Amino acid sequence: MIRSLARAVRRTDRRAVDLSHPARSPLGSAVVNCVVYLEGVRQTGNCPAEEAIARVRKSGDGFVWIGLHEPDAQELAGIADLFGLHRLAVLDATRTHQRPKLQRYDDVLFAVFKTVRYVEHEELTARSEVVDTGELMAFVGPDFVVTVRRGPHGSLGPLREALEAAPERLAKGPSAVLHAIAEYVVDDYLAVADAMEADFDTVEAAVVSEHAGRGDAGRIYQLKRELMELRRAVVPLERPLLALAGPPSPVIAPDIQPYFRGTCDRLARATDQIAAFDGLLDSILQAHLAQVTVAQSEDMRKITAWAAIVAVPTMVCAVYGMNFDHMPELKWRYGYPLVLGLIAVACVAIHRSFRRNGWL
Repeated sequence: MIRSLARAVRRTDRRAVDLSHPARSPLGSAVVNCVVYLEGVRQTGNCPAEEAIARVRKSGDGFVWIGLHEPDAQELAGIADLFGLHRLAVLDATRTHQRPKLQRYDDVLFAVFKTVRYVEHEELTARSEVVDTGELMAFVGPDFVVTVRRGPHGSLGPLREALEAAPERLAKGPSAVLHAIAEYVVDDYLAVADAMEADFDTVEAAVVSEHAGRGDAGRIYQLKRELMELRRAVVPLERPLLALAGPPSPVIAPDIQPYFRGTCDRLARATDQIAAFDGLLDSILQAHLAQVTVAQSEDMRKITAWAAIVAVPTMVCAVYGMNFDHMPELKWRYGYPLVLGLIAVACVAIHRSFRRNGWL
């Protein structure tokens, strides 16, 4: 069921939700959607958050899922007062550039995920952006889920639609939504890692080719920086997922908790892939530096060889340039061509010797 749900999300269009569309944002600039689910079935119509939670708590069944996109402090404070969210968690939700984490405040879980997106590019350069990151935060209570998304990507619209197509999953309650979000984020990690593999192959092929350029180091370092950004999103999520898959929690439904273990395995796969890429980049960089060293050594040998060849006419001309009256063959008619011939023969002999030894 989990794999089929993930495939359904992958088949759904992953483009960002247009927040200006009235069907997507009827409740304000930050509220993307506010929906009531009863027995896993979406109830018709969008309604304000106050009405939605009152409806759920009056019936004693179902839950509310509110999606927010980059809310300001005032909008988030209103949601916090309505659902009784802890002020420290709300303060964290207003901040950006956080590490993935999981915190529990009484019967409410606060989870932070880092979303990632692969940036398409025609050619990898020393300034190419490869990985773009955002943040996704979730408040999960007994009868509500509040998701806060920051960044232009990572829309949960396709995930919501895929979950609504499997009402038996939504019937498990808010913890089913939390697991679906975690699975959704981890799937993106794997997708981005797979997409980056082509960049690693390109850099590796360029370095090992006969026409490797001196500018390859910039591309290698840029790719390493982008890989580090992906690592900062993936690796810290391990502990939160282990906590969700670990000891029983009153917030997580017992039927949902085992699925978090599968998500941990997928995250471990992404972590291993990143570690392998990092090791490969180190090897590529070492190979590139070795090639640069060899190229510099070859250049120095060529310079030395030509300097030795040029030294012969320089020395002879310097001797005859001293203008002494008594010098051998100075008054001889054939002295000048003889000296030029000797210089030419000596230069050719030295050049052939260097060519034979691989210096030229």
